[in-house]
Amino acid sequence: MIEVYSWATPNGHKVHIMLEECGLSYRIHAVDIGAGEQFDPAFLAISPNNKIPAIVDPDGPEGKPFSVFESGAILLYLAGKTGKLLPDSVAGKYEVLQWLMFQMGGVGPMLGQTHHFRIYAPDKIPYAIERYSNEAKRLYGVMDKRLARSKYLGGPEYSIADIAVFPWLRSWKNQGIEWSDFPYLKGWFDEVSARPAVKRGVEVLAERRRPLTDDRSRSILFGDEQYKRH
Repeated sequence: MIEVYSWATPNGHKVHIMLEECGLSYRIHAVDIGAGEQFDPAFLAISPNNKIPAIVDPDGPEGKPFSVFESGAILLYLAGKTGKLLPDSVAGKYEVLQWLMFQMGGVGPMLGQTHHFRIYAPDKIPYAIERYSNEAKRLYGVMDKRLARSKYLGGPEYSIADIAVFPWLRSWKNQGIEWSDFPYLKGWFDEVSARPAVKRGVEVLAERRRPLTDDRSRSILFGDEQYKRH
C-alpha cells in the first residue's frame, strides 16, 4: 500500500487521480498546509521543499521502500511502476512528457500566481492581476489550439499529461476564464471530469479543505513562516 502525504490542492489531486486511474491501493495522510504541518520534520524527511504531495512506496525499486516528492515526478514514478498512462514508444513518450513539462513549468506556476494575486494577496495590485490573468488566458489558448488537433494533450491516448493539467483548470472562474473562449479545451475538460477515477480522486480530502485567507495561513503559506529555515 502506497503512503500518500497530501492535501486537497491541484498538485495533490494529480496524485490522487493517478492512483485511482492505476488502481493502486493507497493510504492518505493529510498534511494541513494552512496549519503548517508541511514543516514537520517527519514530512520534510520525504519532501525537503515542504510541499505536498509526497509518497512512500514500501515496495519500491529492488523491493525496498522508496519516497518521491514533486507531483510530476510522482506521476512518472507511478506510470513506470504500473506501465500505465505513458506510451511505450519513444516518440509517444516524449510527446506526453513535453506536455507534462508544460504543466510543471507553465500551467502550475502561472495559474498559481493568478490565484495568489486575484484571491490571496492582501493588497490587490492591478499590474500583477492583469499580468497573471493574461498569462492564464494565453496558456488556456495554447491548450485549446493543441486540443483542436489532438484528442488529448499528450496525443491520441489519455495520459499523465492530462492528469497533471486537469486539476489546475477546475478553478477556471478564479483565473478570470470564460469557457466560451476555449471550446476545444472545454470539451476535453468535460470528458476528463466525467471519468470515474477523476471523480474519486478530486474527492480525496475535499471535506478537509477550507479558505486559506486568514493571517495565520497567509504567514505559513506566503510570509514569515514560509521563509524560516525549518
